[in-house]
Amino acid sequence: MIPIPVVVVVLGGWCAVYLADTLLKSSSSLKTSYEGWLSSNGLSLSPFHVRWQTGLFNRLFAKWGHWNPQFLLRWFNMGMVFGVLAMFGSIVLLAKTLMQTLSQMMSESPEGSNEQVLQVVVPGVNLPVSQLAYFFTAILISGVIHEFGHGVAAIREQVRFNGFGMFIFIIYPGAFVDLFTTHLQLISPVQQLRIFCAGVWHNFVLCVAALTFLLLLPFCLFPFYYTGAGALITEVVEDSPASGPRGLFVGDLVTRLEDCAVRGVEDWHSCLKDISHRGQTGYCVNAASIQHGRGNSRGYRRLDGSMECCSNNSLTDVCFSYSNNLESRLFACLPARKTIELSQTCRSNTDCQKDFVPSLCVFPSLENQTRLIRVKHQPQGDMLFVGYPLHLQYAVSLTNFVPRYGFLHFDLPVVIETFCKYLVSLSGALAVINAVPCFALDGQWMLSSFLEATLSSLIVEKHNRELLGFFILLGGSALLASNVALGLWMVTAR
Repeated sequence: MIPIPVVVVVLGGWCAVYLADTLLKSSSSLKTSYEGWLSSNGLSLSPFHVRWQTGLFNRLFAKWGHWNPQFLLRWFNMGMVFGVLAMFGSIVLLAKTLMQTLSQMMSESPEGSNEQVLQVVVPGVNLPVSQLAYFFTAILISGVIHEFGHGVAAIREQVRFNGFGMFIFIIYPGAFVDLFTTHLQLISPVQQLRIFCAGVWHNFVLCVAALTFLLLLPFCLFPFYYTGAGALITEVVEDSPASGPRGLFVGDLVTRLEDCAVRGVEDWHSCLKDISHRGQTGYCVNAASIQHGRGNSRGYRRLDGSMECCSNNSLTDVCFSYSNNLESRLFACLPARKTIELSQTCRSNTDCQKDFVPSLCVFPSLENQTRLIRVKHQPQGDMLFVGYPLHLQYAVSLTNFVPRYGFLHFDLPVVIETFCKYLVSLSGALAVINAVPCFALDGQWMLSSFLEATLSSLIVEKHNRELLGFFILLGGSALLASNVALGLWMVTAR
């Protein structure tokens, strides 16, 4: 469910704004000056909507719209082709997403929702509050670039440009351009299509540019940060399994999880996934030290089915199982850190027969799905983690970028990387959603212009073309509404 405090703050804020606007407009002494101030600043207020429009950027738009006309023609022709392909592709993508959502609802397996290309995002529910700044900034930039494309394309096609503006709807920011409608109606359908497709085209270009910069980020930051040496810890969750005097610390460089090398964040996640799916790693221990271990060599069975041989409830001792030439299931209670810290990993006794000292491969006797994981992190000593690998995964935040100089902050590459990811996902989503042939979206006008440009000779009557467009828009609107409604239900109700 959506957090109640978020709903209260949003509704309370909008009620206060709307109440103040109503009181000022009702005041006989302040109404004229207040409305004049709103008009002079291009502001307008309505329930859950604030809008600002200005002509300050008209010259800038005009400069770009008249720059190198031939290049702009080729540029917006490419945008027109992309827009038409995106219009039909968005239908396929929405249909696939809807089928996936329905499948998850029927199978009661919401964990598969992460595989969907399109997902409904609700701040405070499936979007962390700590990342709202990334989210809203990326939305605003994507919206500005989208409208910039419309504005420049319109000027290129000799359509009068009235102004540029921004708005806030509930909590979502956006942008718009004001074009002279009469001019839009007088130009050819192909010219209209170039203008209407320019928004989704520029969103796609922004998505590709952000993705390229994200992939090249290690090269861009190479003079200041290096990668490939390990995963640098930027945050440790307080009171988590990874915290404490023997745990992980901000600034530590994780280089290995058991026998799995960690060269970056991707390796960290893949190593933990591999550890959670395979059996517990063993450790080569001198046979003589096992004989001095404490506890019952036969052990006793816990309620969960695992074996225990340490009867003194020590926090430093762990029950290990092993086998020798005579018996296949023996147990010894050994000090965990002393036993593991300098030992090599193994899967069987044969892995330990590399020198003349008799050694055995011992395995921690733990509950099902619980693992003992040795974490190498410089410059500290090894951390021994006992628990579920997933808990360790969520206990820390990491980055691939290690600063070359002490004055550089750990979080700078993380901020850049996170913002680029939001820009890629949100700008790409705007390109897809706006291309859907749906009422009130760019797709409505793209479809209308496309039908006029391609079917005017096949379907002579304009009324019939408009009727065909209406039914396509009806289907696209229903498909988009179904995805949004079911997506919201999956996010908030489950």
